Amino acid sequence: MLSVRRIIPSLVSISVKNSSSLCVHSPQSVVAKFIHGCTEANIDTVVNSICGSFRKGCNWEILTQNFDSVHLNDLIVEKVLLELKEPTDAKRALAFFHWSAQRKNFEHGNWSYCITIHILVEARLLTDARALLESVLKKNAGSHLRFSVVDSLLSSYKITVSTPFVFDFLISFNTLIHVVQKSDQVPLVWKIYEHMIQNRTYPNEVTIQTMISALCKEGHLQKYVDILDQIHGKRCSPSVIVNTSLILKILEEGRIEDGMVLLKRVLQKSMILDTIAYSLIIHAKVKLGNLESAWKVYEEMLNRGFQANPYIYTLFIGVHCKEGRIAEAHCLMKEMEDLGLKSYSECFDLLIEGCAKAGKLEESLMNCEKMLERRLVPGCWAFNEMVGKLSENGNVEQANAMLTILLDKGFLPDEITYSHLIERYSKKGEFHEVVKLYYEIENRSLSPGLLVYMSMIRSLCLSGKVEEAEKYLRIMKERSLAPTTCIYETLIASHSKKGDRTRALHLQDEMFSQGLKPSCS
Repeated sequence: MLSVRRIIPSLVSISVKNSSSLCVHSPQSVVAKFIHGCTEANIDTVVNSICGSFRKGCNWEILTQNFDSVHLNDLIVEKVLLELKEPTDAKRALAFFHWSAQRKNFEHGNWSYCITIHILVEARLLTDARALLESVLKKNAGSHLRFSVVDSLLSSYKITVSTPFVFDFLISFNTLIHVVQKSDQVPLVWKIYEHMIQNRTYPNEVTIQTMISALCKEGHLQKYVDILDQIHGKRCSPSVIVNTSLILKILEEGRIEDGMVLLKRVLQKSMILDTIAYSLIIHAKVKLGNLESAWKVYEEMLNRGFQANPYIYTLFIGVHCKEGRIAEAHCLMKEMEDLGLKSYSECFDLLIEGCAKAGKLEESLMNCEKMLERRLVPGCWAFNEMVGKLSENGNVEQANAMLTILLDKGFLPDEITYSHLIERYSKKGEFHEVVKLYYEIENRSLSPGLLVYMSMIRSLCLSGKVEEAEKYLRIMKERSLAPTTCIYETLIASHSKKGDRTRALHLQDEMFSQGLKPSCS
């Protein structure tokens, strides 16, 4: 069952709309004789009269006639609902809620919805309670929810003299998470789950199942399972997967302090393992750039009898690669393997990228080859860095050859991969290679983007084939890709060079008509 250790009601301000017009003298109203001013006593008289009418079973038509002169507002509605809060009156409270919703110039807010939900749950009218909750969530879904429904449920908990069953029944967070998850607002699901932990309301099995579904829906379940495999060495429970995912998501957003507060909470409740907690703390320290502090936490972890893991080594290797300390990064890689720890793809990716950025292209290629030996393929971001540097250094053939090998192993290149190669082949004047790469992109259904077309058009213009370059301009337009200033200026310059001033001016006018300004360097 959902554990609610402490519920601290927050202050809720209840606005009273036009309080001076609460009471209107009307001979047709059964309450008119009690109303001579808008005092609290007179409001209570109206409330008592409304409650009495509902207890007598008056139909809606009679109720509307009797209280036609009463201008409902949040205060009167709250008082009526609280007067009818006992289980014996719960159905009358629901009837009043629906009746008042039909009155002109009045609309229920989260507060009255939540009071009614508490009353219904206390009376075990669970179907009605769930229907009201889903209704208020849908009402708020398009307005950046910001937990107002949850806060209202927590705040109204005390004044309705509700019981923890309202939360055990998951009327707050679980239903909220479920409804939002169904509406495809997965990022909001994680914000709600975080808010839940912050309020010391802890998940049960249903919560965890919903969060696992959210991970699947966003396509991140395998990512976090793989991270936990690196840290823990074996499959973790769904609860640990969800809570680790939450902390990592917060750290990835750069909210380090928030992540550490949440980590402490889940650790105190044994909702995460100690070895995972240590790894996440080291991750946070590394994220902050505090490498010395990260090493101290790592040493403390080892001194307490916990084993090193590939995830922590990868974090440290990444820092060294980022700072250009490639030799130290390779030493850490060797140290990790000497301990019998498995080197994962990300570790090699960091080394491939780091070596390429540091100009150590042979070492970058060597790490790529090591991956292939272990039946791994590099990440596209790491490989692109290497291809870019190889191409810049005149080794485009070597880069292209490695791409050919990787394609056979299941590697998935992107537009950047091909644009690097096309750009370099075009500068070498090897137009046949440029065309070959373009058709390879087409055959792989990669849908060439601006980078590829820019490289193609520039290559053709450099080769003096401006008419063919224009063919790719037409293809771009047919595919609803808007040409850039640089593309237009490349073509304009080529036509001008060939003496076709008319076509150059036409393209210039077309460029200006698109709202583009000249400035291609």
